[in-house]
Amino acid sequence: MAARPNTPVRPIIVKKVIEAGHGGHHGGAWKVAYADFVTAMMAFFLLMWLLGATNEKQRKALADYFAPTIVQSKQDTAGSNGLFGGDSLVSVDKYPHGAAQTGTRAMTIPRDAVGGPREASGRAREAESKRFSLLAQSMKDRIQSKGDLRRLARNLHFTETMEGLRIDIVDDADFSMFALGTSQLTPAGAKLFAEVAVPIAEAPNQLMIRGHTDAAPWSAKSGTNNWRLSVDRAEVTRHYLEFRGVASDRFARIEGVADREPYIPSDRFDPRNRRISITLGWRPARN
Repeated sequence: MAARPNTPVRPIIVKKVIEAGHGGHHGGAWKVAYADFVTAMMAFFLLMWLLGATNEKQRKALADYFAPTIVQSKQDTAGSNGLFGGDSLVSVDKYPHGAAQTGTRAMTIPRDAVGGPREASGRAREAESKRFSLLAQSMKDRIQSKGDLRRLARNLHFTETMEGLRIDIVDDADFSMFALGTSQLTPAGAKLFAEVAVPIAEAPNQLMIRGHTDAAPWSAKSGTNNWRLSVDRAEVTRHYLEFRGVASDRFARIEGVADREPYIPSDRFDPRNRRISITLGWRPARN
């Protein structure tokens, strides 16, 4: 039978189905990702275990041991002009000071797992740390034995740092070492420094003094600012300690940082941000 002339011819469509491979699901890419995840979790739980199973000094020693930035900071010191750009990992270097620290220039890679700078490695560091503890206790006892100064014992804070023992003498709402806006010691401040000076004078360590202020602004007509005030207060502290028997050749550095390193970062106007930091540096290890 002949086809009707008005009937359209239906096109023939050929559909080719290409079967995809199974690499996305049955391949090995997900195994690599899973292995990375398991490794990261193992490292995380190991870190959590270390934080829970160690004390503060041990954690500090671990941090000192794994400190690659110190190696990268070696420039123009420690024999950097030698054949290999540095004669030894334990040579004395001149590294920049970290924030909120009163540092020395003798800062190097730890020699052992105990950590710390060259002046405080191994047994020497442990012995010096014990001397620091005795000095801090002696200072507290002296102040608490004075009836008019007993309440100020809480204004002293002791912290072992990479540089040594830092003694922070802190103002509060009821006590100020210096007259407001000046570098003149108050009577209570002078008495407190007199007691602090005694154990410091008996120690052989080098000293570093850093002045801190709060963020209270100055008028344009005052002719001064917090930078100058912090330096002036640090210098007055140095002079007073020398007057009280601390040898002048023991002072390694005097500096002021204004309000740039607040003790209470959440409130830069808090009176506790006004403080003097006196650091007794680690003594060089004997050969």
